[in-house]
Amino acid sequence: MSKKVFELDFRGRKLVIEQGEYAKQADGAVLVRYGDTVILSTAVVSDNANILSDFFPLMVLYQEKLYSVGKIPGGFIKREGRPTDAATLAARMIDRPMRPMFPEDFRNEVQVVNTVLSVDTDNSPELAAMFGSSLATSISQIPFDGPIAGVKVGRVNGEFVINPTPDELEKSDIDLTVAGTTEAINMVEAGSKEVSEEDMLEALMFGHEAVKELCEFQKTIIKEIGLPKMEYEKLDITDELREEVKSIAADKLDSAMRIKEKLAKYEAIDNVKKEVVSKYEEENSDLDKDELNILLTKVKLVLESIEYDIFRSITVNEKTRADGRAMNEIRPLSGEIDILPRTHGSAVFTRGETQALAVTTLGALNEYQALDGISLEAEKHFMLHYNFPQFSVGETGRYGAPGRREIGHGALGERCLKQVMPSEEEFPYTVRVVSEILESNGSSSQATICAGCMSLMAAGVPLKAPVAGIAMGLITSKDEKDYTILTDIQGMEDHLGDMDFKVGGTRKGICSLQMDIKIKGITKQILKEALAQAKEARMKILDMMEGIIAEPRKEVSKYAPKTEIFKINPDKIKDVIGKGGDMITKIILEASHVNSVNDVNAVKVDLADDGTVTIYHMDKDIIDKTREMIENVAREVEIGKIYTGKVVDIHDFGCFVRLWEGCEGLVHVSQLANERVEKPSDVVSVGDEILVKATGYDKKGKLNLSRKEALPKKEVKEEKKETKE
Repeated sequence: MSKKVFELDFRGRKLVIEQGEYAKQADGAVLVRYGDTVILSTAVVSDNANILSDFFPLMVLYQEKLYSVGKIPGGFIKREGRPTDAATLAARMIDRPMRPMFPEDFRNEVQVVNTVLSVDTDNSPELAAMFGSSLATSISQIPFDGPIAGVKVGRVNGEFVINPTPDELEKSDIDLTVAGTTEAINMVEAGSKEVSEEDMLEALMFGHEAVKELCEFQKTIIKEIGLPKMEYEKLDITDELREEVKSIAADKLDSAMRIKEKLAKYEAIDNVKKEVVSKYEEENSDLDKDELNILLTKVKLVLESIEYDIFRSITVNEKTRADGRAMNEIRPLSGEIDILPRTHGSAVFTRGETQALAVTTLGALNEYQALDGISLEAEKHFMLHYNFPQFSVGETGRYGAPGRREIGHGALGERCLKQVMPSEEEFPYTVRVVSEILESNGSSSQATICAGCMSLMAAGVPLKAPVAGIAMGLITSKDEKDYTILTDIQGMEDHLGDMDFKVGGTRKGICSLQMDIKIKGITKQILKEALAQAKEARMKILDMMEGIIAEPRKEVSKYAPKTEIFKINPDKIKDVIGKGGDMITKIILEASHVNSVNDVNAVKVDLADDGTVTIYHMDKDIIDKTREMIENVAREVEIGKIYTGKVVDIHDFGCFVRLWEGCEGLVHVSQLANERVEKPSDVVSVGDEILVKATGYDKKGKLNLSRKEALPKKEVKEEKKETKE
């Protein structure tokens, strides 16, 4: 296969696609060059389908290689390990717009792997990987109704920018990623600084125009080098079987789906399905095992289809919801703060059968999260962690490290709350929020935003404004011409619906967006209506939250560390730290009365390059002692000034005198007295307090002192007299 090269001048930057030279044994492979960012995207499909599976086994990987940014991995092993959170989020972002484009009955395993080979910080590797994933899949024999593409949209000085650079993003009030096809948008991810619904809609449409350009470019490549699509194995379900199962189960499923309480509803639905499956199993016991499994799988799929149709009929035709709510009705809301007495801030937010407990912890600035990845961001001072235990849905299951879903939901909540967080100068703390989902029936990530906001305000974090989140849903008719938008979707509406559109924000505007859909795309009109309906719901939720806590507390918890901020000469920072950190360690141990800097009771000290010192501890006396010791080390010695110091060490060449903690100087033997001194110990002893004059520094920067020049004139005369005698 000969090498093919395709180029596009995309918004002032060159996008180059190479195919036919690398990874030639993959079913589809392209090398994407976007500026100096280089991604190898490959797609491979398994030969056999698991037709008895009830899901499509798609795996999208985004592999960060630290050599791409000229780094060697940290740690003992010195090689890349498990994916970073950023890599996990990038893989999810690629998966979400691609997944709806595969056939519903396709059950062959597909792996799309993106290897990050080189990173130019101005050109997003994630977006290049999304482009490469779509193209590698599209040119292969894998059935895929693409292409799709994605762009980032920013707004700088009122002007929208496609794929803004990091410097432009710093000035931007919108950080939006939008993906889709030439026809419609099918994935949205955004963080924004309280942007209006109208402006966000305009940004979405602006981004979609750029997406269309990238999709058209892919189509020209696919036309030239794309392979014919493969035939794949699938279950053939006859109309006769569909009608037969429907006559047995439809009425029972309809009744079960109208039960309002979640667990009772799910139990009733499961009982109907088990009853029907058992009937077919008993009536066809003469079939061999494989044939019986295939038949039962078909019955289960028909039951899923009936459930899907009933759900849509209730919503679209009856204009009501399975739990009896109106389309724009929010489930019952409640909240509470300060439920955990020893934490720095805590809150519970409940919406229907979804409940989140959020806990805020304040720490020193130097307790940030270090990031070892390919991004420019090296540390995080605000983080939100989301936990979804199995008991929250009444099930048993795996417990361990957070999965992709937990990482994604935590990132969404963090993105929303980050928009209203104070700067480090305004609030010099590292802040961690943990959301524990106690109960879930849809939209737990948005409950996390609400609980997290109340928890932060209860902790005394000066948020710019309260934020709330809501999840919107969409139900379309079979021809997708009629649609219904749902406010505050629950689990079944998420599972059987066409859209999960999460909107977080303040009264002023939007702070976060996330949209995933199961259909090929949605129109501008649907987006407009969904945003308007979400705003209406957000105001109602904020009303409830502000009834519990209207504004952040003026003081942090008595169990949170207090802070003291002051300035020292930046040139003195090295002295405060000391050789190998010995001085700052000594200060921490002495001031805190502990034996280790890692002791939970040890004072925390943060030193900034500009000389700003921040001290953290719950005990004000320890803070004061720490400040005194640091200021002593950083104190400037005035040459020519006389000080009282303590003799700390004596040698034949003189003695060392400590003026204050961290400041010592040498009194040479010739400067001890006006007369000749043979042995310094004849004049001074360790522990003596003597007057000394600062006379200057030697070539090594060491302080020189003189006792002779500090002696009172009378004492000098007496010394001279004694010498003559």
